[in-house]
Amino acid sequence: MNKELPSVYDHTKIENKIYKLWEKSGFFNPDKLPRRHKTPFSMVLPPPNVTGTLHIGHALTVAIEDAIIRFQRMRGKRTLWLPGTDHASIATETKFLKETNSRKSDYEGKREEFIRLVDKFAKKNQQIILDQLRKMGASLDWSRLAYTLDKKRQSAVYSAFEKMFNEGLIYYGEHLVNWDIKGQTTVSDDEVVYENAQGVLYTFKYAKDFPVPIATTRPETKLGDVAVAVHPNDKWKQYIGQKFEIKDFAGVKLSIEIVGDKAVDPVFGTGAVGITPAHSKIDREIAQRHNLPLNKQVINEYGKIINVKPEWNEIIGVKEAREKIIQWLRDNQLLEKEEIIEHNIARAQRSGGIIEILPKRHQFFVNVNKAISARKGKTLKDLMRDTVVTGKIKIIPKYFEKTYFHWIDNLRDWNISRQIWYGHKIPAWYRDDEIKIGLKSPGKDWQPVNNTFDTWFSSGLWTFSTLGWPDKTSDLKIYHPTNVLETGYDILFFWVARMILMSSFLLGEAPFRAVFLHGLVRDEQRRKMSKSLGNVIDPLVMTEKYGTDALRMALVFNAAPGADSVLSEDKIKGMKHFANKIWNASRFVISNTKDFDGKKPKPNKRSGQHLSVLKRKIQEITKDLENYRFHLAAEKIYHYFWHIFCDKIIEESKVKLQSQNEAERKTAQFLLLETLTTCLKTLHPFMPFITEEIYQKLPLRKKEKCLMIEQWPKS
Repeated sequence: MNKELPSVYDHTKIENKIYKLWEKSGFFNPDKLPRRHKTPFSMVLPPPNVTGTLHIGHALTVAIEDAIIRFQRMRGKRTLWLPGTDHASIATETKFLKETNSRKSDYEGKREEFIRLVDKFAKKNQQIILDQLRKMGASLDWSRLAYTLDKKRQSAVYSAFEKMFNEGLIYYGEHLVNWDIKGQTTVSDDEVVYENAQGVLYTFKYAKDFPVPIATTRPETKLGDVAVAVHPNDKWKQYIGQKFEIKDFAGVKLSIEIVGDKAVDPVFGTGAVGITPAHSKIDREIAQRHNLPLNKQVINEYGKIINVKPEWNEIIGVKEAREKIIQWLRDNQLLEKEEIIEHNIARAQRSGGIIEILPKRHQFFVNVNKAISARKGKTLKDLMRDTVVTGKIKIIPKYFEKTYFHWIDNLRDWNISRQIWYGHKIPAWYRDDEIKIGLKSPGKDWQPVNNTFDTWFSSGLWTFSTLGWPDKTSDLKIYHPTNVLETGYDILFFWVARMILMSSFLLGEAPFRAVFLHGLVRDEQRRKMSKSLGNVIDPLVMTEKYGTDALRMALVFNAAPGADSVLSEDKIKGMKHFANKIWNASRFVISNTKDFDGKKPKPNKRSGQHLSVLKRKIQEITKDLENYRFHLAAEKIYHYFWHIFCDKIIEESKVKLQSQNEAERKTAQFLLLETLTTCLKTLHPFMPFITEEIYQKLPLRKKEKCLMIEQWPKS
């Protein structure tokens, strides 16, 4: 092997070659690591959606996680970093339809063909993503590659569903759901976002002889009212218990009972609330407390008015119905006030479509408040809380614990049914009001439910389904719970909490021992990156231009736990300059230590001082990495290499290397090699390609096949 480094660092000639070296070595697989690697250390890669290419957020995830796994591997751990991708149901369907310029209605009656085409689209994207992960230098164990929709994960999903259903943690029936008008599917509470908008608060009475005025921003829903609720101690209490038959409310008959309920805010609006149990979860709870009718539905899945009068049925939309009702109220002198207000409009996070609360049949919900006999009477909410309270899981940074607990306190039952075709089909069959679960039909007259699982249901099993569960595999025994989950704080509830829920119930243990949360990557003006703003930094363009190491170092350099970071092309370019500095310094050392015999000379006063400083720096960097302070570790090795090693040690050595005193020259050579080797080791988790290439050229007699499995510097 040529031991010389070329005069110019060219990442394009190095990265593919080095990654092939790593893959050929087999050291990504913990089963092939040297025997000294005994203590297991495991992580799962948050599976990227198979909807396209990796974005800058994925690049940050890979940069941090690969730094963790390389650090632990060099410390002698038996490291497993599990790769995989997510089928992402609705996101993949939506992307497929967009890229093929088609609509789902084009596949009416062709469900299997649609699934086949979407799966082909997903597999193509999956391969692109896997290639990009390699390009990023991810030292993943490719022999254990998983996909959330493959057969092994399907077995895990069905087993989890069966266990939870049999325990009574999953119930079925007609329930209120968050219905995405645009996406034509249910979505969970966490997938609903609220958009602040200007609206009108209308105050009116149902009829002239109705005693209590109500206020609402959505008069069209009043077609489904069954009651008016007032606070039992407020001014309207005298009317509690009275019933009114409204013969004509915009051409519709209403039967309204006035009920007293402490949930009503006597200060807001008129202090009276029209109760629409079929289109409001809060209203439904009030209706249930007072034994009121529950299913007077007046808005359908397409946002059309139904069940009111023939000329409106499935023709008039909510906006037009609102206009007609307001005009009718004006014409009949029932409209008392119109007030411009700011209010929230519910939208589906994924599609951007308006969310309507609707009653929907054949829905499966996870009951988060039911006592579990197999878990000492605790509920799923209890299990989720206890794992963090007792320290079984440490959330980093700690202040996110408060956010996590707040979410649990407000958690409602989780709707896991989706009207998406691409995904894990719910193995259930119905006949009238009966329900049975299983992959095969229980007999004649039984119909398949034909819904799929919420994608977070399958993703929630990720830490243990990837290790072979529901089978009792050696991988599951050795590597679970995983050591740490590293992910963005934006999916703390979507994914992290659900993994804790699933693992706590199904395995009786936490899915991981720590959660490290990173923030969003923003531009120089601290704006979120988006195509509309034109401020997106494409990681693949940056790696081609400046090298993967430069991008990784730039990303980690600013990634304080839980905090958003700022990234610009100039910062990446700056790390390319740093890579050049590493290269040139290494060329100097290698060219001046060719004749070094490898024997450790007795240090003189100055070299001893430098080695002491280096030892202290290694202690600091090691402690930072142990405590997930990657940004501080990266910053310290950066400044040490540039300002101590290059500016002091190398500069001081230039005279000593020319010395006629052999001992002085050997001491200088040893210090150069010792310091460079140590720096390469500490830089390796952040900048693996350039450090591995240089390591392969170092004039050392005893060294490992790869820097990747070298021992971490002793501190």
